[in-house]
Amino acid sequence: MRTYHCFWLLFWAGQPHQSFLTPLPKRTSGFPEKEKVLVLSGNSRRDLHRSKRSWMWNQFFLLEEYTGTDYQYVGKLHSDQDKGDGSLKYILSGDGAGDLFIINENTGDIQATRRLDREEKPVYILRAQAVNRRTGRPVEPESEFIIKIHDINDNEPMFTKDVYNASIPEMSDVGTFVVQVTATDADDPTYGNSAKVVYSILQGQPYFSVESETGIIKTALLNMDRENREQYQVVIQAKDMGGQMGGLSGTTTVNITLTDVNDNPPRFPQSTYQFRAPESMPSDSPIGRIKANDADVDENAEIEYSITEGDGYDMFGITTDKDTQEGIITVKKALDFENKNLYILKVEATNTHVDPRFLYLGPFKDSATVRIQVEDVDEPPVFSRPAYIMEVKEDVPINSVIGTVTAQDPDAAKNPVKYSVDRHTDMDRVFNINSGNGSIFTSKPLDRETLLWHNITVIAAEINNPKQSSRVPVFIKVLDVNDNAPEFAMFYETFVCENAKAEQLIQTLSAVDKDDSYGGHQFSFSLPPETASSSNFTLQDNRDNTAGIFTRKTRYNRHEMSTYFLPVVISDNDYPIQSSTETVTIRVCACDHRGKMLSCNAEALVHPTGLSTGALIAILLCIIILLVTVVLFAALRRQRKKEPLIISKEDIRDNIVSYNDEGGGEEDTQAFDIGTLRNPEAIDDNKLRRDIVPETLFMPRRTATVRDNADVRDFINQRLKDNDTDPTAPPYDSLATYAYEGNGSVAESLSSLESVTTEGDQDYDYLSDWGPRFKKLADMYGAMDSDKDS
Repeated sequence: MRTYHCFWLLFWAGQPHQSFLTPLPKRTSGFPEKEKVLVLSGNSRRDLHRSKRSWMWNQFFLLEEYTGTDYQYVGKLHSDQDKGDGSLKYILSGDGAGDLFIINENTGDIQATRRLDREEKPVYILRAQAVNRRTGRPVEPESEFIIKIHDINDNEPMFTKDVYNASIPEMSDVGTFVVQVTATDADDPTYGNSAKVVYSILQGQPYFSVESETGIIKTALLNMDRENREQYQVVIQAKDMGGQMGGLSGTTTVNITLTDVNDNPPRFPQSTYQFRAPESMPSDSPIGRIKANDADVDENAEIEYSITEGDGYDMFGITTDKDTQEGIITVKKALDFENKNLYILKVEATNTHVDPRFLYLGPFKDSATVRIQVEDVDEPPVFSRPAYIMEVKEDVPINSVIGTVTAQDPDAAKNPVKYSVDRHTDMDRVFNINSGNGSIFTSKPLDRETLLWHNITVIAAEINNPKQSSRVPVFIKVLDVNDNAPEFAMFYETFVCENAKAEQLIQTLSAVDKDDSYGGHQFSFSLPPETASSSNFTLQDNRDNTAGIFTRKTRYNRHEMSTYFLPVVISDNDYPIQSSTETVTIRVCACDHRGKMLSCNAEALVHPTGLSTGALIAILLCIIILLVTVVLFAALRRQRKKEPLIISKEDIRDNIVSYNDEGGGEEDTQAFDIGTLRNPEAIDDNKLRRDIVPETLFMPRRTATVRDNADVRDFINQRLKDNDTDPTAPPYDSLATYAYEGNGSVAESLSSLESVTTEGDQDYDYLSDWGPRFKKLADMYGAMDSDKDS
């Protein structure tokens, strides 16, 4: 910011009454100023004008950006009622009153307390009034005045963008519009030249220029070429004060890019290209790439390649790689080193997008010569045909030659070739081939009726290099010969009624032949000579490959002859003539007067839907097998015996059988307490089983504990050991109960442990006195005693 100190004239304003000046206080700024006085009067609400004056009396002017250390003096208010005795007080109100603007209430001097900026606020509207200091009543009506801030050149021009980007086509004419830049100045455009901006170019000459008033940038140099230089950076200056010395300025950068136009034709970097291609290269395979350079970019650099002339015009092709703009030379037809080993082509490269404005620069295309050298490779043998078709009659003898295939090595060496049959195509080895001359002959008999066509593959390989081989399909058609006799089209089984009349048709016959007849089959039917005169039936050939069987006599008797077998001879008319004898089965049946069959020995004719003999036999066998199974099952049930409770008398004393006694599983710790056996005194009679419902709810009576007996403990431990080591014991937890009875039993011990050691001292007669429950036991031991006595 810059601050300018100016002198202001004294503005006189007032009514027709007397106006006067008051002396100014001492200024600290060092600049003498004329006093600015605003006189208040009773008629101050009216605008007072002096003749031939255009300024307004109620305005103050203040310079912005004051840099002094004291308050900036604005002006002075004065009322004609002020006698100078201090009875009046001046009051200021409005924009910034008391803060930005202060007034001396005694003298009416107005001062600004801080620096002002016109760009923030250019005008301040205030109101002034003189009041009686003692009463506080206004002595003058309130007057309004304006303080205007005078502008100084404290703002430099600012561009709307820090950086401008623009582009123009290369080779543009001089004066071509590029871009327009704009700068604005915040200073007052109506006061002086502070806001008058002028543009100039600081960097970018001689390529570009700028209009000083509008900021429009134009080209200043002819034929600017993008290929030489693509980017330009131009610096533009905007200066106020009309560009005069001392004005403020601002700059901006303009990045200008030259866009491409098609002003460069494609050019091959060399005039001749050399390529090599093996003769075995398949079609559409690439041989090589060529490229014409184009200094342009994007679509202006797109090139189309073509073969314009040459002796390999139809042998090769060229396409364009859109990504690299290269020409790819490919093979169109198979190459043959032995026929031609060198091709010369002329290839042309042309721009696809040509700009007519630059045709004067020359044709936008270029050409080059391409030489392609064909290399010799070891090729496999080549057959004389792509496929062979042969014919052979089915009756040819084995080892008969049916045709020959021929293959040769196309190379200059002309290596010998050997032939073989691909056995994957001739699994039955019906054909074979001479490995030296390629003649195919039969190795097994042929049958057209079994297989009409044989499709085999012949392999030809070089003897010196068996890997070089080729294949050819051979289709062999088997021709028909008349080697099959005609036969009935179906099995004929018919019947004749007992009351049949002579010359009555009973069956029509037809025949078929497996052989092929180009003119159609012609069959003849006849009876054998030895049966023609003695047969009860006659045969009539209808000459249309059918024949009819007729009765020779009037009546037939099924009891005398129930079935007739009539032989029929069928012959064809091909060469050699083939014939066969077929048999027709005729059954004699009883019929009604209309010829409808009633009964016949041929049950199949009467009951066509009945079961056959084989089916009946199968059903009968099934029934017999079922009956035998039932009988065997019943016999096994009868022979099954109930196992005795006691197997032998030696085991009687130590066997106690328990029923319906199941444990509670692993979680049941109170169902059976094994600790009772270890310590009989620790028996807890109050514990009940948790796995069953108790039968009684009363508490059992506690019995006297039995003293510890070492013999019993040893006995139980031994039995436990035996039970644990028994392989037939069940895998689940079980409780082995043994006969341990305490001392002092009322019934005394029934165990044999305390019985007499010899059975001869035992007397079992008392068992009979124990009642019916012990009758079985008394009979058992009573019988044992009787056996011993006897």
